[in-house]
Amino acid sequence: MKRKWFDKKVLILGLSKSGTAAAKYLASKGAECFITEKKEADEKMKETAAELEKLGIKTEFGAHSEEFLDGAYTAVTSPGIPPHSEIFQRLKEKNIPVISEVELAYLETDTPFVAITGTNGKTTTTMLTSAILETELKAPACGNIGVPPCSLLDEKNDYFVCEMSSFQIETSNGFRPQIAVWMNFTPDHIDWHGGLENYFKAKAKLFAPEKKPAFAIFSALDERVFEFGQNYAGEKFFFGKEMEKNCAYIKENAIFFKRAAGSDEKIIDLNEIQLVGNHNYQNVMASAIVAKIIGIGSENIKNAIKNFAPPEHRCEFSGEINGKLVYNDSKATNPEASIFALKSFEGKTVTLIAGGRDKNTDLTEMCNVMKETVNDVVLLGEAAARFEEEFRKNGFNNIHNANSFENAVDIAFSLPNQVILLSPACASFDMFSGYEERGKVFKEYALSKQQTV
Repeated sequence: MKRKWFDKKVLILGLSKSGTAAAKYLASKGAECFITEKKEADEKMKETAAELEKLGIKTEFGAHSEEFLDGAYTAVTSPGIPPHSEIFQRLKEKNIPVISEVELAYLETDTPFVAITGTNGKTTTTMLTSAILETELKAPACGNIGVPPCSLLDEKNDYFVCEMSSFQIETSNGFRPQIAVWMNFTPDHIDWHGGLENYFKAKAKLFAPEKKPAFAIFSALDERVFEFGQNYAGEKFFFGKEMEKNCAYIKENAIFFKRAAGSDEKIIDLNEIQLVGNHNYQNVMASAIVAKIIGIGSENIKNAIKNFAPPEHRCEFSGEINGKLVYNDSKATNPEASIFALKSFEGKTVTLIAGGRDKNTDLTEMCNVMKETVNDVVLLGEAAARFEEEFRKNGFNNIHNANSFENAVDIAFSLPNQVILLSPACASFDMFSGYEERGKVFKEYALSKQQTV
């Protein structure tokens, strides 16, 4: 239910895309908005603050002052701020409720949400689901994908297809999507959540009894998600395995959908899909289930899948350069994501570029997959020493060390393998502002090799 914001003081935590979008929306409804950012302001932040000032939105940097906190009606948080942080404790002491930007958007609209979460694959699934729905409806992709839903509230939409990180779910207590999808669960963001079980509970919160989406969709191939889904009390669907009803699965090199026993419908042949690898077929199956639930025509579903290209930085084909197939999978910031990518190139010789800021995740399974799929690995960044130690301990020894990002690409081009795959299994913050910058630099430098090698 929409609230009346006129003359209410709202505190926005963080000068992020979501924080800025929330502030602009609330200010347009008459709220007094105060954005508090713990980081010191750089030039880009100062420019943004100056633009917001013209809208009557106040900003502060380098601290969270009492002036900004006192008297706040509510606080809207950015995804990167942990609930155990000092600012959350101070807000709790002052009895100021905290909500996510996604929940704010949910409370301010009657448009239903499709919420997609999981450790890996959620961005591709969100974008593909939006593309399928948009063949008949207006259903923009938003959320953790980089488009705040608050920025879309003044448009008329049929659905919001919202990528939900565990951070956003954690601070979305009243959010209830019409359809919720859980792609998979593997260790990630352990420090943020304070443990693996807390990370699982954050994801599971999207399906809590008090929220209970009208339809819930679960992976049948992820053991823990499948077990959770089997115990889910509402109407549920599974992807990846043929079941008696309510499922999408692969048979005879095609994806099928079944709503009731005996109602098997072929959706698309695998060779018609541009997305590479079994993990992407799971994304396709999840998206197809959402579309079938909503009632999108089968031909539109098929055509949208056929025409959908991989999102940037997600096993993205960057070109054939000097006889090598170059793939940018910079979004792979954990070993599980890299494993998905590596399995996509079975039968080809592969040079893997990995490393960056170490998340200290277990590398055993990645090593096992590498022994089957990778010919050489080039390591760089803060994680290089631990990665090399773990790889050698687990029997993978074709390791090359790079002293810079460009040097890593140079080494990869010097090796006699068919595929060069950047799939770091690490965060990028030791060298770049984010995985996007890392992927962009990789593609640009790799393309420059066309003239220099």
